[in-house]
Amino acid sequence: MTILTQVLNGLQLGSIYALVALGYTMVYGIILLLNFAHGDIIMVGAYVSWLVMAQLGLSPVIAIVLSIGACTLLGVLIDKVAYAPLRNAPRLSILITAIGVSYFLENGAQLVFGADAKVVPSFTDLSATGVGILTIVVTAVCTVVLTLLVQKSKIGKAMRAVSEDMGAARLMGINVNHTISFTFAVGSALAGVGAVLYTMAYTQATPTMGMMLGTKAFVAAVLGGIGSIPGAVVGGLLVGFAEVLVTAIGLSTWKDAVVFLLLIIVLIVKPTGIFGRSMSEKV
Repeated sequence: MTILTQVLNGLQLGSIYALVALGYTMVYGIILLLNFAHGDIIMVGAYVSWLVMAQLGLSPVIAIVLSIGACTLLGVLIDKVAYAPLRNAPRLSILITAIGVSYFLENGAQLVFGADAKVVPSFTDLSATGVGILTIVVTAVCTVVLTLLVQKSKIGKAMRAVSEDMGAARLMGINVNHTISFTFAVGSALAGVGAVLYTMAYTQATPTMGMMLGTKAFVAAVLGGIGSIPGAVVGGLLVGFAEVLVTAIGLSTWKDAVVFLLLIIVLIVKPTGIFGRSMSEKV
């Protein structure tokens, strides 16, 4: 029974990392941008859930819809305000901007909500096991829907075209800025789903909660092969299981270090990640 519990914990935690990693991998796959503000979008989603349920007393369904909606809008706004003006700038400039946006969101949240943790009310009456199963199922559904969107839809074809050659995509009549904004919207919506699932499991929101969560999700994306949807999911599960395993053997203080050690090993053995393609631009 203990083994099954640990497996469920690993799948649950890994599923949350996978959802966040999907946002990283989509944006990087399109414009080669490491959006380090992505983890902080999750933080905003968690605070929206807290505001809606704890402060306004509205239903969990409204909290879920508003959290995902707020994350989606925030992701598009960040792209329009911070990244779109730098489309043709050196990548280092965009990277520094992403880090700046991350710090802006964290410090803004601390200024508005305070540094103390806010307790997010329960979304459901499910047990911890039920929440874990729900998290796994939602992640699986989101992954399938995202894969079908990218592979089968018209906008998905545009996303893949922009990913392959942005200049050629423009010549073919594809609205590149619209496609990039849509990519940010989808990735941020997944972050909103991740925020809801995370607060279901851990029931709190803090200004810096997105920092480590986002960093580990980035590790997951790199492990799986950044730019690959299956890679993001596999990488997320690997990171989740690594953390749970280290905690289960009584070394919980080392769980963060083990995640980054896993990243170092994979980068040494296969720098492009498990599912990554061999490209000179790869991290």
